[in-house]
Amino acid sequence: MVEDSNIKTKISPFAVKPGEIKVFDGKDGFVTMDNILKRINEGHITDIHFKIIEIVNEFEFITSRQLFQILQYRKADIPSQDKLNAKLEQLIKLKILTRYFFQSEDGKGIYRVYALEKMGKYLLNSREIECKWQATDNTKPVHMIKKRLAGNQVIVAYLNKVKAFDSYVVKPTLNAKQSKKMFKPQAGIKLSKGDKSIDLIYDVVRREDGWEERFLERIKLFEDFYHNFVTLDSGYKQRPQLVFDCEDDKHMVEVFKILVTNQIVLDGIHYLFTTDLKQNEETLSKTLVQFKLDEETNKYKIETVELKILE
Repeated sequence: MVEDSNIKTKISPFAVKPGEIKVFDGKDGFVTMDNILKRINEGHITDIHFKIIEIVNEFEFITSRQLFQILQYRKADIPSQDKLNAKLEQLIKLKILTRYFFQSEDGKGIYRVYALEKMGKYLLNSREIECKWQATDNTKPVHMIKKRLAGNQVIVAYLNKVKAFDSYVVKPTLNAKQSKKMFKPQAGIKLSKGDKSIDLIYDVVRREDGWEERFLERIKLFEDFYHNFVTLDSGYKQRPQLVFDCEDDKHMVEVFKILVTNQIVLDGIHYLFTTDLKQNEETLSKTLVQFKLDEETNKYKIETVELKILE
């Protein structure tokens, strides 16, 4: 597996490309549960396969690289990316998992995306593991899948690089009381050091068609959540810090402009921003930025927010 520090790309693999489509790369045909049970009884499908299925279920969409890093963090018995890929291939052939790649004018994407299949749900249910997957989940468009993948990358970066990492939540649920709507950012991160802790919630923003209007609608839900926040709302003792994960530096500016133009203020917090590629840095202590008004020029400038708890 290529280390994060050796990844040299200047464009996020999770950025949305014009005209990009999702292409099925799974298994055609029919597989019965009897086929799968035979494989389990023969020892071809083991506990490590079930751990893989559980993680795919938890994250909904995931790359093999992200999956391998999470398995390593959990000290699963899987020695290499190649070994994992072989097990994924087994699960694909049995239609327990399925697989996709993205294609645009630039050609095929460099990675595959894994998701649950019907047989995978049956197996998880047999072990009394909650699985809310339904077939329509796999019809989600490219930008929604890439949001999930970018959120995964944030989680993977924190659990591997931050000593104060405590826990994560995939898609934490927030309550916008006045709007009477529940909504979900892509990642929740809890950091703890001594008797202090901080909660970060990451909302991933992509440049899909019409994204500016969708973002403005979404930020109003955050505005509702923060304005009406009381202790233990959505499980938080205090207001979690919101971070926008953007495709690149220019995208951060575009997002901030929408906030300023529409005079959106979130009670009790400052806007923080990051980008996908910042998650590849060796330390996350300088990966968060904010926009500050320069009193001399009366223009906003990007300023790095250094948090020691991220070291």
